[in-house]
Amino acid sequence: MSTNSSAFTIILGSSSMARRQILTEMGYEFTIMSADIDEKVIRREKPADLVMALAEAKADAIVSRLKSTAQFEVEAHSTLLITADTIIQGYFLLLHLIDFEVVVYEGIIREKPSSKEEAREFIKGYSGGQAEVVGSVLVTNLKTGKRKGGWDRAEVYFYNIPDEVIDSLINEGFTLNVAGGLMLEHPMTLPFVEAVVGTTDTVMGLPKALTEKCILEALWL
Repeated sequence: MSTNSSAFTIILGSSSMARRQILTEMGYEFTIMSADIDEKVIRREKPADLVMALAEAKADAIVSRLKSTAQFEVEAHSTLLITADTIIQGYFLLLHLIDFEVVVYEGIIREKPSSKEEAREFIKGYSGGQAEVVGSVLVTNLKTGKRKGGWDRAEVYFYNIPDEVIDSLINEGFTLNVAGGLMLEHPMTLPFVEAVVGTTDTVMGLPKALTEKCILEALWL
């Protein structure tokens, strides 16, 4: 059953252009609301556990914000929250979709680079090698309090990336705002991607199939 319904729209809890693009491709209309949490205080050893814990924390922060914002009072309408770096508000449904991802390189979890130097180190490591992207989607039904979620992964294999390309990527500054400094869809990065095992949308930050699955499960709780 399709979830692309005029009964609800999406409030995206992320500034990511890639996630906006993916949601648009999925046929959703959306506005934006962000979640302000300290991601560094939440630690887990396993990548899948970390992205789920971070999604939960972001969901909790946005639920709290929604409850204190009069314009999101539900009254008699059925209400729903989805979590994955996003919120969805509509006429019959309120959905918040939060997605979170990390990059795993040689068994080490990488989040957003803390500096240009760290971003350069990250990208040079991918050159001629591979990295794994692990992302989560978490959906919370605000009416029942129950949540549905899951995680997905993809592997990215790279050709050698020239130093001048790495320098240009660093100087643009975008790499500081994405997990592992890895922006697959960037026109300077894409020519050096040899293969993706998994889906490109997972690497970009919002796995379409998992998102649709979680929305559908949340709708029918």
